[in-house]
Amino acid sequence: MYQRTLQTTIQQASSVFPVLLLTGARQVGKTTLLEACAKPERHYVTLDDPQEAELARTDPALFFQRHPPPVIVDEIQYAPELFRAIKLMVDREKKTGLFWLTGSQKFHLMQGITETLAGRVAVLDLLGLSQAELNQHAMDSLPFLPTTAWLNQVRAQKPPNLNLIELYKRIWLGSFPRLALEPIMSRDLFYSGYVQTYLQRDVRDLTRVGDERLFLQFLRACAARVGQLLNYADLARDVDIDPKTVKAWLSILETSGIIYLLQPYHTNVTKRLLKTPKLYFLDTGLCAYLTQWSSPETLEAGAMSGAILENWMLIEILKSWWHNGKTPYVYFYRDKEQREIDLLLERDNTLYPVEFKKTASPNLSMVKNFRVLASLDKQVGHGALICLREADIPLSVEVDVIPVSYL
Repeated sequence: MYQRTLQTTIQQASSVFPVLLLTGARQVGKTTLLEACAKPERHYVTLDDPQEAELARTDPALFFQRHPPPVIVDEIQYAPELFRAIKLMVDREKKTGLFWLTGSQKFHLMQGITETLAGRVAVLDLLGLSQAELNQHAMDSLPFLPTTAWLNQVRAQKPPNLNLIELYKRIWLGSFPRLALEPIMSRDLFYSGYVQTYLQRDVRDLTRVGDERLFLQFLRACAARVGQLLNYADLARDVDIDPKTVKAWLSILETSGIIYLLQPYHTNVTKRLLKTPKLYFLDTGLCAYLTQWSSPETLEAGAMSGAILENWMLIEILKSWWHNGKTPYVYFYRDKEQREIDLLLERDNTLYPVEFKKTASPNLSMVKNFRVLASLDKQVGHGALICLREADIPLSVEVDVIPVSYL
């Protein structure tokens, strides 16, 4: 079993809040992580069990007599009726760490939480295994920021170099713990079962999507567009559905931890929300499976090679923040002259520009668009070009080349 960076944050949050909610897609290791953090052991119940879910929905008081706190309740989205009972028990007991909840459908969970548990719950997000976790440096992981302090810390860890094939093997395999822990597990068999379970449990049961076959077609169409500006009309035309359905189905994918929509940066926050986001998958292995790349080698040589590498780099950066219990303020930049910057991290009124490249020979022309940030009313911090070089080097006074193995 791998240590997870989020362990420390879970213990800290549980000592302050009576309720902890851990969200994330199916199979990212939510239950395993909470059980590892439970010292002493907690009672455990999963609402994937239809009988337990039925009791929770029809008689929450009896459910918690059978499963008293401190307790782990898995997949709580199947019984939002529990939230009211949890609130009453929390207000009566006035203790921290009573309820640890997990869920893989954030929309349904957040509805119940905002209505009943506001101020009583810490919400944390878990993705698949990060590179720091795979390299046994889970507890040393810091949120990515291209600063001297971050670089010095990573250098001290001496991360193993990732050659091209090993990198694309990780991208192709994905970051679900089961695939990392069980090397004999068939990758295709895992993802086939994963998609089937997702369609049946999270899509059909929770959202009442009527046509699973059409939704799978939509899921594949999204996977083929990673790293691209989201075009609702294009997706609607490809899958033969209306744009309103596209938006509804994208919301399902986003709230169930399948996709991530990276918003464009704009100096006016209200305008920023009206611009077109870019589409990414939170697990590149699932994306590669849906787009039917049969091996790491064909993926690396294929048409999606650069886009899926960019996807992988972005998600590793998100993991470094979310797994430390922090919210990253991340965007991409694109102006009316079509000048783009792959990623902007905003921290303390400072913008840190980042470019992702599939190259081992970086040069200054690759970060030429960083200079457009000078016209914005923001401080501009150190920039980074993340690529396939084996060692970090300064590209200029303002920009460092960072190896992909450092993420």
